[in-house]
Formats: sequence, structure tokens, C-alpha cells
Amino acid sequence: MTTMATARPLFLPRESFPVSYCRRKALEVHCDNSQTNRNLAVPGSDSSKLPELSFNRLQLSEQECCGLQRRNFGGFVAREAVLDEEYWTAAWLRAEAHWESVSYMRHIESYKRKHAEQEFYALKRRCTGQEGNSLKCFCFVAVKKEEKNARRTVLNSVVGTLDLSIRQFLRGETYPGEVKKPSAVLARQEPFDAHKYAYVANVCVSKFARRRGIASNMLYLATDIATLAGMKQLYVHVNADNKPAQELYKKSGFKVVEVASYPLSKDQRLLMFAELPGQFSY
Repeated sequence: MTTMATARPLFLPRESFPVSYCRRKALEVHCDNSQTNRNLAVPGSDSSKLPELSFNRLQLSEQECCGLQRRNFGGFVAREAVLDEEYWTAAWLRAEAHWESVSYMRHIESYKRKHAEQEFYALKRRCTGQEGNSLKCFCFVAVKKEEKNARRTVLNSVVGTLDLSIRQFLRGETYPGEVKKPSAVLARQEPFDAHKYAYVANVCVSKFARRRGIASNMLYLATDIATLAGMKQLYVHVNADNKPAQELYKKSGFKVVEVASYPLSKDQRLLMFAELPGQFSY
């Protein structure tokens, strides 16, 4: 395993999707893939809101990726998404995950397409700093390595995705997503950086590409980026019944935040965190 750059990006689970999504494994997305084109829903002419997307667009070459934060491993590269087509493919992977367990439904492709469009715009907003308490957001994609005698399209290149965000605790928030009632006693003043943290979400890997270290390497990249940003803690929410995801995070140094995790049913989520070295500054 080699690292192509000194800096790199990060990941975490879907927090914005409805509860029904949380019943699915965040680490697995069932996508049909062939040597030519994956069965992705390409926006039609009726979708005036979407930007011009070229679904025959070739994946970026290594020269075009020069300077991007990335991580090489096996036959793949984890890096920041650059093209709108990469953002769209990442959004489609997430739509596949959301609707995976009900793929038998009528008009399922229409539902997935609508879901992907909504996620595409939400992802673009997050990555331009236009959402909530997020100070900065990275969308990472795992892509197949470039081959000497063949160039793939973006749709056939992207096999995984993950979001990393640098956030600021909201007033009264003790852990991500948990707010206590304001105390009558004045809080002790702390440095501004003490109120910032890193958060991983929306980890998805195509079914055909599972068990090749894609999720863990995207996570390593996210950890590096969070460390470079000067963060001390990296958080992630994981479903209480998603044991494979919990094991992945534990192997990567995450621990359950016991005081913030009260799983009463399989649909609830655990909060996990990892301590970061913090020897870098952003």
C-alpha cells in the first residue's frame, strides 16, 4: 500500500436519510456492474435542474489528478471527487443503498433516480459549505486505477464513496446530534478549536467491489484529512444492528461513546469516535 500524497479525505454513515435507510448495511451497496456501462439512471431531458452531465465522460487520468488528496491501494485509488459526474455516481450509489431491500417494487428506478437527484444537490451544498454546522465537507470516491491501454468512463470507474465533514458543536450540543438543556451556570470559556470535530458519513461500496479494503482505505484517507485539519476527534454514527460496520470501525481505532449511545432497538444508532493525533494544523 502506497500513499500518493501527503494529505487525504474521510467517511461516515448516512444521517440525513429516513429511518428505513438505517436498516440497511451502510458498507454495502448492490449495484449492477458490467465491463461496459453500469445500470445507472441517467437524467433525461425533463430534468432541467441538473447540470449538463456527460455520462460518456472518461475518468480523470493520473496527470489530471495531480495535486489531489488521495490514497493508493490494490487496484483502486481513494481521492476527493472532482467532476459533477463523480458526485452524481456517488449519489446514485447512495440511492441504491437506500432502496436495496425493496428492489422488487414497481417504478423502483424512478424512486432511485429521484433519491439520487436529491442527494446530488444536497452533496453539492455540503461541499460548498452551505449546510448547517458544517464548516467544510469532503466527498471521497474510490475509483479503479487507470489502465495503460484502456480508459473507463466515470460511471464504470467509481466503486465507493464517503463523506467527511469538519463541524462545529451547536450551542448545548455535547456530542454530535445530542443537545443538553442550557445550564444556569456559565460555561467555562474554551478555545474555539475545542468546539470543532470531524464526522464521517454515507459510506457506500458497490457489491461487486466489497471485501477489497475499499471502505477501510476511504476511512484511512478521511482520518488523515481530519488530522491535517487539526481535529482531535473523529465521530461516526452506526446502526445498532450493523455488526460488520461496527467491526470495521473498531479495527480502525474507533470506540463506542457509551454515555451517548443508548440502543433500545435495532433501528437506533451508536455513536463511535476515534482520537486523532492532532500534530498537524490546517
